[in-house]
Amino acid sequence: MNRLKVMPSRLGRSPRMLLRAAALPLLLAAVFGGAGCAQYQHAYRATELPQEFWAPETENIQEIDLSRLGNFSINSQQIHPGDLLEVTIITDLTKYSAPATQVRVAENGIAKVPLLGDVALAGLELDEAEQAIAAAGVPRVFQRPPHVTVSMLRQRTNMVWVIGAVKDAGGYELPRNASSLLAALVEAGGLSEDADQHVEIRRPGQRGPGPGMMPPGQRLAGGNGVQWASYQTAQGNAATAPRIIDVNLAEAGTQGNAGHHLEDGDIVVVSKRSPKPISVVGLVREPGEFELPPSKDMCLLDALAKAGDRTMQIADKVVIRRQIPGRDEPVVIETSIREAMSNQAANVRLAPGDVVKVEETPATVVLDALKSFIRFGLSSTVPLF
Repeated sequence: MNRLKVMPSRLGRSPRMLLRAAALPLLLAAVFGGAGCAQYQHAYRATELPQEFWAPETENIQEIDLSRLGNFSINSQQIHPGDLLEVTIITDLTKYSAPATQVRVAENGIAKVPLLGDVALAGLELDEAEQAIAAAGVPRVFQRPPHVTVSMLRQRTNMVWVIGAVKDAGGYELPRNASSLLAALVEAGGLSEDADQHVEIRRPGQRGPGPGMMPPGQRLAGGNGVQWASYQTAQGNAATAPRIIDVNLAEAGTQGNAGHHLEDGDIVVVSKRSPKPISVVGLVREPGEFELPPSKDMCLLDALAKAGDRTMQIADKVVIRRQIPGRDEPVVIETSIREAMSNQAANVRLAPGDVVKVEETPATVVLDALKSFIRFGLSSTVPLF
């Protein structure tokens, strides 16, 4: 009957004896901490990491309350350049009356009113415009103030462009009194999945109002009542510099109305998320680079799962190298997989560009050597004969 025999090695010892002899110095190394263990002089324990080195929390862009972006108010009764009005003037004398007539307010804030000619109306509310027209007509045409009615037929629209991380980029016309950032994003189909929380409103440079014009909201007594400028005061006709307004969607609720109202010609740019991937190396089954999820945090244990887990369960030490803006040397963070499973502080939240390494230790070196000698021992056996 055939039996399995283990042939002596060339040195005259069995594989088991060789295994014991070779493993002894490795075991001693494990006891004294000398083999296979990288040392870092300036490393932080994960549970003691200063807050300035923490990875930022990932905002779920889909959960942000975008309704806060429409938190601004425009007086719908106020007249602006480009508005189309209906003006009716009635007096005691039929020949000095004007039926309902459509009147458009020019860019300089002046409207050509029937029977009267030029009257400055921009900046006034509808009832104030009626008083201004009546007052302007007394010295020109009428002996006593006529009855004037002014109504808004169509307000001027603002043409805005929405580009970047939205579902349907393009140009959109928005009502002047509803030209909010919210309205623009809604028209563009909402944010795409790769949208970032950072938005820029790019306001093109505009020409100044020229001599004799007043900034918006300021009124000049006398004459026709109001002089108006559509834009900020500038010297002569010099163009003003372009302006960029930054809006953080996650913080929109605390920023008030600043930057949420759009003007004609504004360009809304929604940034795309393009973070650097993280790298997982060392004692893992599938080392490589992995993208950070767009709407949730990735922590150490998540990254290890992406890399197919450890090659040996005894591997426990992890080192994370993190580059902090403004620092020449990366921050080194040490943690433990065993500790990460029981303590959230040790399960480090990862930042873009982090390098995660499952380190060799004396224990992993010994185990790896044992596996090698076991394979060597099996290869030294002789088949049945």
